[in-house]
Amino acid sequence: MNIEFLSAALAALESPFKMLVLLAIANGAPILGKKIFGASFNYPLDGGAKFRDGRPLFGPSKTIRGVVLSLIATALAASALGYEWIDGALISALSMLGDLTSSFVKRRLGLPPSSMAPGLDQIPESLFPLLALKARLGLTAWDIAGVVLAFVVLELLLSRLLFGLHLRDRPY
Repeated sequence: MNIEFLSAALAALESPFKMLVLLAIANGAPILGKKIFGASFNYPLDGGAKFRDGRPLFGPSKTIRGVVLSLIATALAASALGYEWIDGALISALSMLGDLTSSFVKRRLGLPPSSMAPGLDQIPESLFPLLALKARLGLTAWDIAGVVLAFVVLELLLSRLLFGLHLRDRPY
């Protein structure tokens, strides 16, 4: 195997790997924020509003604090990884939108907050930002598929670790 081929292969993996890191930060910042701040600044994003079915819009675990921390952490991380801060903020915002979409659907299905719904819990929060920023970040369809798959697997594996470290309330 020659060095040019290896260098090209590593370069092709660099952007998807960075996207995976940014998605992990976007989705991990709210979890760390909860551990660091406890009940402080813990305001539900939906303000406790109910949908017409009488169930919460998103639920109490989706907080303003979590969204703000996600935006800040991901924007800073994007800058550190060589992207513009706005790219990080967009990745975070769209990932949080995917997470809120999942929560909305889970509440409609009658699932309690923080309950497990494999796929539904991971795919929208990884797919939304990647699809929206595909052209801006030069991602291919294969990059997107690979990052989403890796994100699903890693989140399911890391969830148990985070639970064991008392950073997460429930393991998936």
